[in-house]
Amino acid sequence: MPEATPPASLCVPYASYLRVYEPLAAFPEPERSHWARYAERPERPTYQVELRRSLGDLLPTPPMPVPAHESADAFVTYVDGVLCVCPWRTRLRGWQALGDLAEELPLPVLDAVLPPVVRLQASADYEEWRERNPDARPWIRTGTWQVPLHWFALFADEERSYEKGSGDPATEAGAPALRYRTPMVQARRRLARALKALRDALDEGALIDGLVDVGRWLEEFHPRSLVELDYGGLVHALPADRLDADHSAADVAEGVEALRDGDGVRAGEAYARLVERWRAVRERQFAS
Repeated sequence: MPEATPPASLCVPYASYLRVYEPLAAFPEPERSHWARYAERPERPTYQVELRRSLGDLLPTPPMPVPAHESADAFVTYVDGVLCVCPWRTRLRGWQALGDLAEELPLPVLDAVLPPVVRLQASADYEEWRERNPDARPWIRTGTWQVPLHWFALFADEERSYEKGSGDPATEAGAPALRYRTPMVQARRRLARALKALRDALDEGALIDGLVDVGRWLEEFHPRSLVELDYGGLVHALPADRLDADHSAADVAEGVEALRDGDGVRAGEAYARLVERWRAVRERQFAS
């Protein structure tokens, strides 16, 4: 049977993404040859297609929270003439998302969305798969109804790209897009600087834990990779003027610099701007 895909008009989830694009040389054979051939295709699935396919798995009864087979698709880009690849790995990410969902939803709601028998089978499949693939890791991380604040520490404001789109959100070109891209070496350097500033000024907390976690993840990839932060479906939750004025990476950089200078007042002001901006976004999750 053909893969179930929701109609183009279906609203995609309000999620953001942190992606790593690795150079082709980082992949072993035969995967390297697969991605080389894949990149030569005249047409490849877009960001919107990936989202709609994931939604399509939730349409059957019972739903399929995790695909039966791993995706052979990827996002590709060129960095200084070098092909870089970000595999979707939707099956692995589906398993990991199930664990996060259990922490975010009350049990009655979770049971209504995904029956216990479905979750138990998915968990058993994941454990069996992990035994065969102990070193597997995703190239994509997801944030729901937010961009985790520590992600912004990897980027500079001048690496920000905002496209307003043509006004038709059902198409890739028509949807707005807000993204940051930076070389891996810069992302790691900024993360280390932010982590040191926070540890010198603050007790252990969520921001420090988040930086440590994402730092360990980045260490798994080739040093010449490209790191991308994509607002994804969040662009549909915010009006154009709010997106245009959103310079969260600049606020994080200012806060880090203020901590390094010992200016707690300026650091607090930068953090307050961030918290207020993203609280307003998260509140839309519960709006009627």
